[in-house]
Amino acid sequence: MGHAGHRARRQSPPLSPLPFRLVVFDFDGTLADSFPWFASILNEVATRYRFQRIAEDDTEMLRGLDARAIIRHLGIPAWKLPFITRNMHALATRDIAAIHLFPGITAMLDALTHSGIRLAIVSSNVEPNIRTVLGPREAGLIGHYACGASLFGKARRLRSLIRTTGERPADILYIGDEIRDAVAARDAGCAFGAVAWGYTRLDALAKCDPALIFQTPRDISASLAKIPVASPSVTNPQHPG
Repeated sequence: MGHAGHRARRQSPPLSPLPFRLVVFDFDGTLADSFPWFASILNEVATRYRFQRIAEDDTEMLRGLDARAIIRHLGIPAWKLPFITRNMHALATRDIAAIHLFPGITAMLDALTHSGIRLAIVSSNVEPNIRTVLGPREAGLIGHYACGASLFGKARRLRSLIRTTGERPADILYIGDEIRDAVAARDAGCAFGAVAWGYTRLDALAKCDPALIFQTPRDISASLAKIPVASPSVTNPQHPG
């Protein structure tokens, strides 16, 4: 998925010494492998709310678009979006056993936590669904949840999170898999890290000029979880006397 030639890379804004003090994750498509479930129920939702059904050969084309372009393509009026979102949350709760974390996510969250980086989630999904998929142990690693954001409301949630945590935007990395995640990070003044395994194709995400691109969850911990090694303490020799 995406271009193998892309590797984790750094651009502006400048990184903190850790290099980031707070890493914020999107959930669906970033931590959770929910796209197969999403694709399986989308036409059910389309029938209920009377928007265009998705043909199988349209999927890759739609994965290259931003959310506004997808909505236009499907012919969804803005007034229907809150109703569709609530229905999707209910369906996710119904089918929660079908949604799992991507391989390597647990080890990555552990590595970031052990390196002293604070973790948070900003997502359009609801917190109970997110906690269920994470499981009690991994859910406990997340210090802040800002969930249930509207389709285009993630920047507001990020700004609220910045105020709550007291961190500077320059010390925060928002990691996501959609163009709207990149836009939210930019609008909140945070750096954006793009993942290659989510809903949006990596070639489309790369056009958003992410600060970092991750091919695998392991790339996240390899790039960010830099645990300082303490210098050996020097003790003065004991002199008799």
